[in-house]
Amino acid sequence: MPITAHPTRCRRLALTLAAGSVLAAGCSAGSPAGTLDDARSKGTLRVALTQANPPWNFLKDDKPAGYDVDVARELAKRLGIGKVEFVGSDFGSFIGGVRAGRFDIVVSGQTITDARKKQVGFSRPYQVNGIAVFVGRGNTSVSGPSGLEGRTIAVSEGTTQAEFARTNIPGARVKTYRNATFALTDVGRGRADAALVSKFQGAYLADKNDLSVKAVGALLETEVNGMTFRKDQKDFKQKVDGALGDMIVDGTLTTISRRWLGGLDMAAELRRLPAGTSR
Repeated sequence: MPITAHPTRCRRLALTLAAGSVLAAGCSAGSPAGTLDDARSKGTLRVALTQANPPWNFLKDDKPAGYDVDVARELAKRLGIGKVEFVGSDFGSFIGGVRAGRFDIVVSGQTITDARKKQVGFSRPYQVNGIAVFVGRGNTSVSGPSGLEGRTIAVSEGTTQAEFARTNIPGARVKTYRNATFALTDVGRGRADAALVSKFQGAYLADKNDLSVKAVGALLETEVNGMTFRKDQKDFKQKVDGALGDMIVDGTLTTISRRWLGGLDMAAELRRLPAGTSR
């Protein structure tokens, strides 16, 4: 015998389905847009940086300045975003912050590593950064990386230098700091034996703040750095990579780096990287 649905029940079912469709449509309309679309609609790109790592990024007359700042502003312009909002953060908070949506992108010299790539997306490289060993000006017992064993090493918290010190320097007593200025200051005052810091940053901070430190020996390592954003933003990555590639080709990155990095041509440094490095 055929089963006949009760007309009242049919109407109730239809109304229920219709209401569900409206609710689903409403939920879909309210779902978050991609990073690029969202930033364009708001007219603002939220960029995280430490604001304490000159000459890469720092505060000058209470306003963000430096290599990262100029690169971020140029990037926003090429992405069709009218304004950049700089958000102060630190290396220990960058990954959690970008994943939680507190900012759209980190432009603060994060080294591209396999461990980080599991958590966030990376742009193509925009920095190549040599890490140097800095010791007190009167220190003659440490002449380079080979003399660090068993020493007290000062590093910025959450950096690859901190990880390097813990895993590659036997017997190292690692002291972490919020930024490199504090780390270098303690080295200059004899509270730590050495600091692992970007060669550009260390030289700049020592000169600017009259710190009693000096760089010794060969570079510890060369780091390849990128910008970070949420891992699921493939379109955003494509547009960011395209803009950075254009900045390398048309000379913009050269101009910016020469302004802040003592005449260094960062575009030339990036071209020397093996094809496909840390993409």
